[in-house]
Amino acid sequence: MGKKTILIVDDEPDFVTMLKQTLQDEGYIVEVAYNGIEAIQKVKKSPPDAIVLDIMMPEKNGFEVCSELKNDDQYADIPIILLTAVSDHVSSTQYSHSQGVDMEADDYLSKPASYEEILESIRSLLE
Repeated sequence: MGKKTILIVDDEPDFVTMLKQTLQDEGYIVEVAYNGIEAIQKVKKSPPDAIVLDIMMPEKNGFEVCSELKNDDQYADIPIILLTAVSDHVSSTQYSHSQGVDMEADDYLSKPASYEEILESIRSLLE
């Protein structure tokens, strides 16, 4: 079995660097996109095995990216882990937990999620 590729989509370089290192140490190949538009382009060029997707991003947010991919038969099967810094109890905002679930994300972690939590989620989705 070849190495699995994970696409990290987040606009915080420090977070991306640390998560990328964590995943590479575990033997994953890691691609990075810093915004939603870049993320879609990378997925279409070379679909990853899983996507770690931040919600709060410029240009195209994580919900839009998730929705676009999940509604495209070519990419609907790629597991998506949504990361959000907005806590669940802020249900009045457009970034609510229920929307994340409705968007058909495969997992949902609140930031700051530990790198281990993200890794566990990826492992369980790829098994």
